[in-house]
Amino acid sequence: MTVAARNKAMAIQARRIYVEALVRGMATLGQAISDAATQLLTQSGVPVLMHARREGVEAWQRCSPAWLSSVLSGLRHAAVYGVQEDGRPPEPALAGITPSKLALVDDDTIEREITASRLALAMMDRASWEFTDLRTRIQMLEQHEDLAPQDLLRANVLAKLVLDAWGRSGMGVSEWQMLRLQLHEEFAILLAEAYHEVNHWLVNQAVMPEVDLRPFIRRSLNTGPTASADWGGAAGPRGGAIRAGSGLPEAGTVPGPITVQSPASSQAEEVLRLLQRIVGSQVPAFAATAKQGAGPASVSPAPQSRSAQAPQRLSAAIQQAQEAMRQEDPSLDLNLSSDVLSLSDEAPQRLEQWQQRHQNVKTVLKQAADTPAERATIELVAMMFQSILMEDHIPATVRVWFARLQMPVLRVAVSEPDFFATTDHPARQLIDRMGACVMGFNTSANHAAGSGAFANAGGDPLEREIKRVVQVVEAYPDTGRRVFQTVLTEFEKFLDNYFENENQNTRRGVSLAQQVEQRETLAIQYTIELRKMLAEVPVQDGVREFLFQIWADVLAVTAVRSGAQSDGIKQMKRAAADLIWSASAKVTREERAEVIRRLPPLLKTLRDGMLDVGLPVDKQDEQIRHLNNALAAAFTAKTAAIPRERLDELMDQLETLEALLPEAGEEGMDEEQINQSLVRDLSGHESEGLEVVAEGGSAPTATMLAWARELQVGGWYMLDYRNRNEAVQLAWRGNRRQMALFVTTHGRCVLFSISRMAAFLQAGLLLPAQDEALTVKATRNALAKLDGDPGRLLN
Repeated sequence: MTVAARNKAMAIQARRIYVEALVRGMATLGQAISDAATQLLTQSGVPVLMHARREGVEAWQRCSPAWLSSVLSGLRHAAVYGVQEDGRPPEPALAGITPSKLALVDDDTIEREITASRLALAMMDRASWEFTDLRTRIQMLEQHEDLAPQDLLRANVLAKLVLDAWGRSGMGVSEWQMLRLQLHEEFAILLAEAYHEVNHWLVNQAVMPEVDLRPFIRRSLNTGPTASADWGGAAGPRGGAIRAGSGLPEAGTVPGPITVQSPASSQAEEVLRLLQRIVGSQVPAFAATAKQGAGPASVSPAPQSRSAQAPQRLSAAIQQAQEAMRQEDPSLDLNLSSDVLSLSDEAPQRLEQWQQRHQNVKTVLKQAADTPAERATIELVAMMFQSILMEDHIPATVRVWFARLQMPVLRVAVSEPDFFATTDHPARQLIDRMGACVMGFNTSANHAAGSGAFANAGGDPLEREIKRVVQVVEAYPDTGRRVFQTVLTEFEKFLDNYFENENQNTRRGVSLAQQVEQRETLAIQYTIELRKMLAEVPVQDGVREFLFQIWADVLAVTAVRSGAQSDGIKQMKRAAADLIWSASAKVTREERAEVIRRLPPLLKTLRDGMLDVGLPVDKQDEQIRHLNNALAAAFTAKTAAIPRERLDELMDQLETLEALLPEAGEEGMDEEQINQSLVRDLSGHESEGLEVVAEGGSAPTATMLAWARELQVGGWYMLDYRNRNEAVQLAWRGNRRQMALFVTTHGRCVLFSISRMAAFLQAGLLLPAQDEALTVKATRNALAKLDGDPGRLLN
């Protein structure tokens, strides 16, 4: 059998394994949905909702067998005959009937497409990295540039098949919406498992055990956010910037004119676009004004407004409502200098009171609104904060402070419509940053134990800072975006100082990580300057490489430990100068005698330096052998001679080497060269208090690198490393954002380079505690409520 025939057979078998995995998993999926439907009947609700649930569950119990059977037959049929452009398996054409090429698209079809897109997005949230590897392997086997648009391997094709079977079974939109969350979750698990099973089989068949996507990366100047609509081709979790028609991630591993979106950014923008479409269909003025106020996601737009400022009548009503709510509960109105309010027992009750007050205030504010767009904004902000205040991952004592932000945020949202159109509005960013810091794993346990990022409610600096931020925002009601931007900057500075100086778990790890970054940066700078110094000097190659690869690191370590002007660093510089001189041609007896006299102390200094940087003894011996060969060549005059005046000049340059090192941002500083070098192997920095991630994952895509760059200090993640799967908090990002330190609640410190962090994200070994930012989740929850009752925007 030829290689091409064997590869084709393996591709066919891989697709068969994929379909069989889906077929096997449908029984489990159906049972999970049935359990979820039954559970719905146990939940309380208003009579109308309870009646709708009963009808929906009865419809599911009646029609689900037909749906499951239709999905299974559709999968088997599609595996043999393929899938049509509308997502349905091909059916025999009726004799004498030729379908029209042009036809009006009805509302049901559009709704079906939207529902299928949402399902595909949910599936790719979990399965994207497995899909990327599988697609690459199938492309190699089939020798195609990419999967066909209607390939069953694509999530959007499977989603359309599932939705088509749903309609044929007799169930409709209401039943789907009732079970949507569970359907999304179960299909995401099913698809991820199917992809994984096929990838595992292909790896066992020696088909690309290590997937390297770099050859497939392509550049495009027309990449934009709208490219992420091809859910079936998403390259990372929750989409990404995608080349139209290919589904392959865009190129470029560093920010520049080419836009590469992270999965989180892509998903957040998609949620806001969906919000504009749904709300705009009910309130056209809302979408129009928001579009005018929106700017590129990467640039904070200047404040835009439906008018120059919030309408005076509504603004006064908001201010009055805020003051009234504060007076109703004076216990929450504390001075900035006082201790944090401890509400461990009272917080849940206080939150219920706040939610009831917000509901009453919402009714009053809607009466004060002049336009449908203003009423829609009031309703959306209310739904968002209702979601935030019900977020049980946030300690109740902190949610009490978040509740105080509703009126200031409403004021901004009314006057600046880009709050609902862009992801970079400072009010959104502030809520997301504060929420991310307290939305970690087991926050209640940490709270009680006095450890982790959120300890003892009465005195934790993080809670005190959140309280201060909220009260500053309240104190300046008319400054809008500016006050949110100011406190956001202050909060970010607080976090840097908090993890570096105040948090007992992170302080030592941050100090060690900073030393690693300083050492790496100095080593690279020393290497750059040594290369410049020796560019025109005839230095033997072995000596040259030793200076660049080994001794530059020795100089950096010595400078970090003892200072740039210490005797130790001067000794190491003299050793470099002696080595250069010793390795140049020695043509006289006096010069050779001088080399022999200097050699023992020189070799001892070289050994001491290599020992300081942690070079193993066998590696030291290897380096010494290479240097001995270079010195032997010098004795036989096989190397070039260095003029005495040039040697003196090199000595002077080495003595003042630190003066040649440019500061960050100075002209002559090769930032790109340093940043690229900083992603090298950091395993040599492993120490008792610091674990360094040196392996794991495959070459990351540009999308994953963009995601890694976006991770912000304070966020919580789940890390699977060295046979431990535990919660970690991002405690430090290097000055150049090429390194990141994660710390567990028990003080275990793990250091990543950016490329390794992106690889872990891509492999699912590093997972966010929350799938999306707090305001994005709140917006999505608001959309879910609008799906069921769109008229509430105008009521």
